[in-house]
Amino acid sequence: MDTMRIVGGRVLLPDGEQVTDVLIEDGRIAAIGADAARGATFDASGLLVLPGIVDIHGDSFERQLQPRPGVDFPADIALIDTETQLLANAITTAFHGVTLSWEPGLRCADAWTALLAALRARTWTCDMRVHLRWEAYNVEALELALADIAAGHVHLVAFNDHTPAIVKKVTDPVAGAKYSDRAGMTLEDFRALTDRVAARADTVAAARDRIAAAARRAGLPLASHDDATVEQRTAFRELGARICEFPMAEPVGKAARAAGDWVVMGSPNVVRGRSHLGWASAARLAEAGICNVLSSDYYYPAMLRAALILSRRGVLSLAQAWSLVSENPAQAAGLSDRGTIAVGKRADIAIVDADVPRNVATFASGRPAFLTELAGQRLTGDLMIY
Repeated sequence: MDTMRIVGGRVLLPDGEQVTDVLIEDGRIAAIGADAARGATFDASGLLVLPGIVDIHGDSFERQLQPRPGVDFPADIALIDTETQLLANAITTAFHGVTLSWEPGLRCADAWTALLAALRARTWTCDMRVHLRWEAYNVEALELALADIAAGHVHLVAFNDHTPAIVKKVTDPVAGAKYSDRAGMTLEDFRALTDRVAARADTVAAARDRIAAAARRAGLPLASHDDATVEQRTAFRELGARICEFPMAEPVGKAARAAGDWVVMGSPNVVRGRSHLGWASAARLAEAGICNVLSSDYYYPAMLRAALILSRRGVLSLAQAWSLVSENPAQAAGLSDRGTIAVGKRADIAIVDADVPRNVATFASGRPAFLTELAGQRLTGDLMIY
């Protein structure tokens, strides 16, 4: 039996911060404040002891799959590097936002299948899961998506519809090149493809309904993405989508929260102080109680930093700010075994130096998964490191 104590840290418990010890046995939190005569010890004095981060929407892994437009790498090497980044940034549960699109290349059906196969091929230290971003016009891949949902390969489903925006953008040579390069096509050929795809508009609703029904049968959380209006959010809620990702305007997010939905915004928005698209401010929505989940979106390091920034602004306590990246996303994803430091929960823990700020150590299911030099100096006793 693996046993470890984290001692002397400022532990964020469900009822607030407390300088205490945490006892871990066999990957679970066994006791709070209890002493153990055996096992390894981590001296967390002067540091924060926080629940591991749960990221329910992140697509930064795409940079490892395709670091330059049209330059692709195998899914296994991409995921190995991605996991390293996740753990270094205190993320112990990650839902990879994998777009299943009609676009060739990075987001095509073959890339989807290869990524899912690579995830299943080995055991990972970070709990890496699949967030299916179903692209509305991708009717050719409908049966593939339904089969993977039924097989248990998908853990969250989101409704995306980027096609109308792409159709508009490809008329501009510069904006259009972003998409054609990613797809490995000439801009002329990509424009012709978008025209053919756009002609399928009458098939979108039926495909969406089948995806929603399959997700409900599988008991998966459902999300809608980039809701522009309250009416759109209401329609998706009626399909079972109780997660509102990146509402494009504050009234949409406000209506979603009033209906009891989870409202997800991007941590980079908080760190940068604004949306890169000019949409709603994540920090302001979080402080107003509208946004109750933060995700990495496109940049893993932003999650830890965003929570600390919000706590320092003075409107939210550390507990309230950290819940945006731990407890709340865990609940939104239906994961009741993590997100807080409490007896019986998974021992997914981040040791954080808030003054720097930086992550000092990450423990995944009780084992050291990421250690800085400082962390190595504070860990004594025998414990297997991943």
